[in-house]
Amino acid sequence: MTVPPADARPGLLDRVPAPALAITAMVSVQLGAAIAKNHFDEVGSVGAATLRLTVGAVVLALVVRPRVFRWTRSQWVAAIGLGLALGGMNVFIYVAFATIPIGVAVTIEFLGPLALSLVHTRRWRDVVWALLALVGVVLLGSGSSGATGFVGVLFAVMAAVCWAGYIVMNRYVGARIPGVDGLCVSLVVSMLVSLPFGTASAVDGVRAAPTLLLVFLGVGVLSSVLPYALEMHALRRIPTRVFGVLQSLGPAIAALAGFVIVGEALTPLELVALASVSVASIGVTISGRRGYSSVRKSA
Repeated sequence: MTVPPADARPGLLDRVPAPALAITAMVSVQLGAAIAKNHFDEVGSVGAATLRLTVGAVVLALVVRPRVFRWTRSQWVAAIGLGLALGGMNVFIYVAFATIPIGVAVTIEFLGPLALSLVHTRRWRDVVWALLALVGVVLLGSGSSGATGFVGVLFAVMAAVCWAGYIVMNRYVGARIPGVDGLCVSLVVSMLVSLPFGTASAVDGVRAAPTLLLVFLGVGVLSSVLPYALEMHALRRIPTRVFGVLQSLGPAIAALAGFVIVGEALTPLELVALASVSVASIGVTISGRRGYSSVRKSA
C-alpha cells in the first residue's frame, strides 16, 4: 500500500472528515475493550491484551504484507518506537480494567493526550476547552461507582503516558512510512512486547474454550486493526494537539460501552462529567475547523 500522488483522486478514507475517523476509531476500541473484559475470567487481563494484539498483528500483516526491506534506519526506529508505545498502552490499560471500571480507567488514561494537547496549544480557546475536559475527567474519576484501587489507577496512569507517546509516534510514522506498513510492523512489535507476560494465561483460556479464538478475532479487529488504521489516516490531516483534545470523547464512549456490554452503571455525577468532556470535544472541533482545512489543502 502506498500514498497516492498529490494529483490523484482521494481514497474513501480521505473523503471522510478527519474528526469522524478519530471518533469512529474510539468507538471501535471501546467496544472491543468491553467485549474483552467479559472474558477476563477465562484468559486474564494480560492474556486478553496479548490475544488482542496477536490477532491484530497477524490479520494486518496478512492483509498488508509490508515491504520493509528498503526501510531506512529512521523508519525502523519510528516503527519500533510506535510498537513499544502500543504494547505498553494495551497491556497497562487492560490490567487497569481488571480492577477499576472501564470508564474510570479510560478517563485516567485520557490524561496523556490531554496533557499533550496543553503542551502543543497556541490559542487561549484551546486551553479553555482542555480545562473543561479536565474538569470532566476529575468529576468522572471522583464520582465513579466501583472500586478505584491504587494498582488500577497506577496502571491507568502508565497507560496514559504510553497513549501520549502513541499519538506522537503515530504521526511520526505516518509522515515517514507510506500507507499502513509502519502500523503493521508496529503491531508486530507490540505483540512481541506482550507475549512474555500474557501467553500462558491466553493459551490456558483458549485450550479450555476454543471459541475464545473467534471472540478475540473480533476484538483484535475492533480494537487494533480498524482503529489504528483510522487514527493514522486522521493524524495525517489534523494537528496532534487537536487530535489529543478530540480524545476527550474517549471516557464517555468507554463508560457507555462498559454500561451496555459489561453492566457498569453510570451515576448522575458521571453523566455531568461525560457532558463536560463531550462539550470540550465539540468546542475544539469547531474552533479547529480552519486548521483542518489548511492541513487538508497542504497535504
